[in-house]
Amino acid sequence: MISLSKFSFPNDDSEWEFYLYNETQLHSTYYPFGILRKYDGLELDFAPLTILYGGNGSGKTTILNVIAEKIGAERNATYNRSSFYEQYLELCDFEIQSTLPENRKIITSDDVFDYMLDLRALNKGIDNKREELIDKYVHAKHCGGKVNIFDENDPISLNYSVRGLSKAEFANKYLGKNIREHSNGETAIKYFYDNLQENGLYLLDEPENSLSPKRQQELAGTLYDLVQYLGCQMIISTHSPFMLAIEGALIYDLDNKAQITKWTEVAGVRAYYDFFKAHKNEF
Repeated sequence: MISLSKFSFPNDDSEWEFYLYNETQLHSTYYPFGILRKYDGLELDFAPLTILYGGNGSGKTTILNVIAEKIGAERNATYNRSSFYEQYLELCDFEIQSTLPENRKIITSDDVFDYMLDLRALNKGIDNKREELIDKYVHAKHCGGKVNIFDENDPISLNYSVRGLSKAEFANKYLGKNIREHSNGETAIKYFYDNLQENGLYLLDEPENSLSPKRQQELAGTLYDLVQYLGCQMIISTHSPFMLAIEGALIYDLDNKAQITKWTEVAGVRAYYDFFKAHKNEF
């Protein structure tokens, strides 16, 4: 499905007028002005799945952030912006092929990392309470077999028996088990599974971060299915050959004046190809 069909960024003349107007002002940054000037009026036509490829400094993240702000996409993580952001957005324009879905969201690597940290902090909090409960358990074992547990939401203290219960059984019975903490890769892919739903418009900034090659392939397959069968539109920035190789993806090479290209022709994929070709006898 295509809901967002085109997005236009300011051309060089528009940016130059802005600089002339503000040249006497003392500002440390005019971001996002100047970041995409090298493309001189970048216009992106979108497919159901569009990929932005480019090296560091190519503007991939800026492009996604500007699009997200202009179309009112939901976001969680903070991002780089300045007092000139709104002025820049006024110079941008977009076209829609159908109504923009209510479910439109930008997901960045910061969202995934914040989720990991929140999960760990939550688990640590539970662990701290469990340690307190175990101390009470040990005391109760030596003082009559009962422990006094105070619920801060209930002013009444209750006595619980510890007889017949191991430490772990007692703690889990009255506190509950930790939320399961997966590896970084497992947690990251779970975050995507929990946040990507049918009929959505998603902007994903380097979703391969924290994912092993196997997990990247798994996520790439999921993104393909969401686009192909569940009515989603995806705009992705990536270096991952597994993402770039998703069938039917429209790829813009920002290292080559934002030209549309084949995934096998981008510099990052060619580097992998040349490396493995040079070492083929070692396999």
